[in-house]
Amino acid sequence: MPASERAIELAIAAARAAAELKADEIIALDVSAQLVLTDVFLIASGTNERQVSSIVDAIERALHLLGAKPLRREGNQTARWVLLDFGDIVVHVQHAEDRVYYALERLWKDCPVIELPADVRSGSGTSE
Repeated sequence: MPASERAIELAIAAARAAAELKADEIIALDVSAQLVLTDVFLIASGTNERQVSSIVDAIERALHLLGAKPLRREGNQTARWVLLDFGDIVVHVQHAEDRVYYALERLWKDCPVIELPADVRSGSGTSE
């Protein structure tokens, strides 16, 4: 069963929030067939710890407006790899170096990529 509409809605909102803060390599993966705990992994990266923290805060604000609150938040103190678990989606915001090292996309390569809107792919984060 593919990711729920709610999970995709949250993933797009989170991706837009990340794009507004110039997050790099934003990708959403439908992990619903592989995991029972969540439908979507959203992965984004920042170039430094300050940017990672800012992206995380922006995602939390954006999803709060949609009624979603994180069930769990890990890694915020070091801001190298922050995980936000919203139930329907899990957001990974990683420092660019850690993103290359851990290569989550490679680990989950069998999962379908969720098409994100053009404004997210272009990095503007705002609706066209």
